[in-house]
Amino acid sequence: MTAILKTTNLKKYFKIGNNGFLHAVDGVDIELERGTTLGVVGESGCGKSTLGRLVLGLLPATSGEIYYDGVDIMHCGNAELAECRRKTQIIFQDPYSSLNPRMSVYELISEPLVSNKAFRNKAERYARVMELMDTVGLAERFINSYPHEMDGGRRQRVGVARALALKPDFIVCDEPVSALDVSIQAQILNLLMDMQDEMNLTYMFITHDLSVVRHISNEIMVMYLGQCVERSPSKELFRNPAHPYTQALLSAIPAPVLGGFAPEKLLRGEISDPINPEPGCRFAKRCSQCGTNCVGKDVPLEEIEPGHFVACTLFTQKGGMPRNTS
Repeated sequence: MTAILKTTNLKKYFKIGNNGFLHAVDGVDIELERGTTLGVVGESGCGKSTLGRLVLGLLPATSGEIYYDGVDIMHCGNAELAECRRKTQIIFQDPYSSLNPRMSVYELISEPLVSNKAFRNKAERYARVMELMDTVGLAERFINSYPHEMDGGRRQRVGVARALALKPDFIVCDEPVSALDVSIQAQILNLLMDMQDEMNLTYMFITHDLSVVRHISNEIMVMYLGQCVERSPSKELFRNPAHPYTQALLSAIPAPVLGGFAPEKLLRGEISDPINPEPGCRFAKRCSQCGTNCVGKDVPLEEIEPGHFVACTLFTQKGGMPRNTS
């Protein structure tokens, strides 16, 4: 398999008045194989959505490298960038605010086709719109409907159809089911997985719902305040979460046991300031296992098992703390 997306030391800083820079994404490395799904999880404000927009070129990166299918999209020409943008799409979180309320379903789905001059005449364009509606499970009777006339599930199907219009290879799914009812969530997730199998699509699936990401992802990356703190195959992460933050996230999933629910691992302490953060582990102030090696210098990702990377001094052999072998 070949990597369709690769980033190296990717950073995005936002200027905050005279106070300095907010480190929204700070040194993230990704290598995403074609036809697979990378789940990106973490608390609100950890940089998940910013990362998604960076890899699509919707936001300019502060520094680092982004390669899409071997093309350096940060330094390529306009023609190469335009071709990359045809092959990369995004499904937004809110299916209502992401759609123009003054456009019908036909106009919404055909808009990317018109903008990219994908078809020579209206008949071919209409046939493509009907094909897309059938693919995402939208009945023909909705072709002249407007967003306010449909429920959330159907609106999100319109968003999926728009993302598929130009036959992309890579799609960023930015919390595409978080605004939907549970039953509709399952329908959209199954739709995305079926399309991946049929079209060999590659996804970056951004969410805060760990149950959802477990269902759809091949690999999961856990982010905290702009940094990747753990990356692992999906099954391995749930079987053996290594970073204390990942353990706390997984403990928040309601797990029924005899007599009630499994106890949740509560996090205490203050969240580190993402504006001009000091060197060291950004989770240190909330970590019950924090030691002297956790502050003063940044903690790199280290491979503790094949394909399982963790940024934690509990797993370093140089930091003076015992290596965790559990």
